[in-house]
Amino acid sequence: MLDVEGVTVRFGGLVACDAVTFSVDQGQILGLIGPNGAGKTTLFNAINGIHRPRAGRIEFRGDDITGLRPFQVARRGIARAHQVVRPLNDLSVIANVTVGACFGRENLGLGAAELARALAARPMLLLADEVLAGLNPQEVAEMLAVFRTLREQGVAVIMIEHLMHAVMNVCDRVVVLDYGKKIAEGTPQQVSSDPKVIEAYLGDPKVAAKFLEEEGA
Repeated sequence: MLDVEGVTVRFGGLVACDAVTFSVDQGQILGLIGPNGAGKTTLFNAINGIHRPRAGRIEFRGDDITGLRPFQVARRGIARAHQVVRPLNDLSVIANVTVGACFGRENLGLGAAELARALAARPMLLLADEVLAGLNPQEVAEMLAVFRTLREQGVAVIMIEHLMHAVMNVCDRVVVLDYGKKIAEGTPQQVSSDPKVIEAYLGDPKVAAKFLEEEGA
């Protein structure tokens, strides 16, 4: 469904994404993980048209969407729930959701409200940027249930997430970035035991093993 081929994003002399390649299929949940500053959100920005790649190609359902503007990407069926919630502050939650569907207030948490607004557009691909941040365990479980339901409905999901237990529990595949480069890709089990991933996250393999055990990997 989505094919990212050799995408490079630069800001002056800084290479934020360096020839990143991966794909996600219909009805698949892909985890995009890595340390802070690894280039994850920049990659999302390239996919949904905020940043134009300096090199590489992005295809969605066979069409080249590289460099399209965000509204053009959205019209093709890609929605995004942001790490920093971006509601229209003068409108209620339900009005924000209605805006999402077009291009009573509910007592929703910010992450849930942001996700609801993205899903109102009935996307074929959802980019979820740390929507689990700040949620309690019950809320995390409820959000993961939403992702599983989307998968059953054939919606593809790419989720940036630092909650390793969530990634391990819900993702079909995981891509790991570090300093803008893809350093690993595979199943959650394969990635969690990859020495390059352990070094990128924690440095000390013993500490990493304990961390992954506690996170339920």
